[in-house]
Amino acid sequence: MKVKKKRVYGLVTSLMLAASLLGACSDNKDNGGEKSGNLDHLNATDMPITKEKIEVDGFAAKFFASQDWNKLMLWEEYEKMSNIHINWTTVQTEVLADKKNLLLAAGNYPEIFFASAFSKTDLIKYGQQGVFLPLNDYIDQYAPNFKKLLEEYPSVKQGVTMADGNIYGFPTIYDPKFSSLRVGAPWINQKWLDNLGLQSPETTEDLYNVLKAFKENDPNGNGLQDEQGWGTGYGIEQIISYLRGSFGLNKQGTMNLNLDFKKGTEEFRFVPTTDEYKQLLEFLNKLYKEGLINKDVFTTEPQKFAAEAAKGTFGMLSEVDPKELYKIDGYTGAQVLEGPNGDRQFTAMTNGLGNLGMFVLTDKAKNPEAMVRWIDHLYGDEGAKMFFMGFEGVTYEENADGTIQYVENITNNPDGKNLDQAISDYLTWPGGYYPGIVTKKYFQGAEAKENSINNANQVMPYALKDDEIIPGLNYTVEENDRVSAVLTDIQTYVNEMTASFITGKESFDKWNDYKKTIEKMGLQEYLEVAQGAYDRSK
Repeated sequence: MKVKKKRVYGLVTSLMLAASLLGACSDNKDNGGEKSGNLDHLNATDMPITKEKIEVDGFAAKFFASQDWNKLMLWEEYEKMSNIHINWTTVQTEVLADKKNLLLAAGNYPEIFFASAFSKTDLIKYGQQGVFLPLNDYIDQYAPNFKKLLEEYPSVKQGVTMADGNIYGFPTIYDPKFSSLRVGAPWINQKWLDNLGLQSPETTEDLYNVLKAFKENDPNGNGLQDEQGWGTGYGIEQIISYLRGSFGLNKQGTMNLNLDFKKGTEEFRFVPTTDEYKQLLEFLNKLYKEGLINKDVFTTEPQKFAAEAAKGTFGMLSEVDPKELYKIDGYTGAQVLEGPNGDRQFTAMTNGLGNLGMFVLTDKAKNPEAMVRWIDHLYGDEGAKMFFMGFEGVTYEENADGTIQYVENITNNPDGKNLDQAISDYLTWPGGYYPGIVTKKYFQGAEAKENSINNANQVMPYALKDDEIIPGLNYTVEENDRVSAVLTDIQTYVNEMTASFITGKESFDKWNDYKKTIEKMGLQEYLEVAQGAYDRSK
């Protein structure tokens, strides 16, 4: 049961593009878009949002194929409150990118895109074309909850505002005070450690030795060599992220994934060509070659991996608490590891701002003011409560002290469903694709449970400070044009070669050739533009 922080990444991913390509300049001074002319039917505050029922065409991504959003309790009840009926067209997250791009290319797009994970590049592209409406004036007049958050968290406002001064999308925001949403180590099987008389690894070398012992020394005591080392269903980046700080990488966070500073300077270097990144890949190659990482890490999908993980044969698992996700006990948070050069830090962090394009209005929107009020509700207390907790007596109950919790049918489902599966019969948040703000008060997924909080607490002493994290760089139109094609090609090549080095398909003897290839693809031009954008932001 995950929030997007680890999936939208995922899901994450033209990660470099999604994190870097922000801006564009524009001569368009209208930051509010054309008004709809339907203001007579709009209530300025409270519910319902419109005096008469309106219908809106919407497109969204969903995690569970079984969900029918046109018959889902969340949207049925919100329609009763708001007087707004959404005619939903939904696709699964795995095919989202292709489907939304086809709609936009054909001009056959809806009034709203919800949970559609548009990158900064998409927002500025379609915003400049007039396909996505600029939202500034609408937010100022009709989105008091979101406006308050922008005032409270200036870095969030900076992140959602393009270089032309416009906001084109409503984002996911992870409450910066909710630490277990921002940090967390993988989960290690404490029972297996105890059975073998081992301590939780403190160094990368310890980790190798422990994973090897897990695989070879029968820690589950069944007399069979059926144990596995480290597994994840969300790709190798989950493993790399945990280890970046152990190899001295990304000391400015991961909002610009492939950039950090040269030691003692504020001059960018390109992370995937550093000696430290090579060391990291060599370590992962060692684990992969000896079968200590799941062999299908580059091809498996989350739901397929879940069936394997639920067998309880992995000594270490990425993602969220296995007790919540796979119904298996005995796992505890692993340590932040000291790497071969003495680095011991957790650096896979952002400022709490998730995907920027989780809700956008297109130029086909007939009632933009009403839809801004509609989405703004999810950024307020009552809206967040509805979106994440559902409805009293059905999905949650209130305690005597005023706190709320999911009902037994959700937390201990009689049909054997995990929490994600059970709550998805009513709500849409599992899978991590949504606009809104995630707070500890109303988010009761795995990250809010005691085990995850304990995991985060042991990570926090090694975590980056907020002022050390650099937000996504903000490019002008000219800069964006210069680097977008370069970055696309470089990122594709980096991803391919990262996989090849880890699996052994490519020898590390080819490392210099790999670096030279990236340099020939325009790396220096990209670094110059990125440096200029950073220097300008100061």
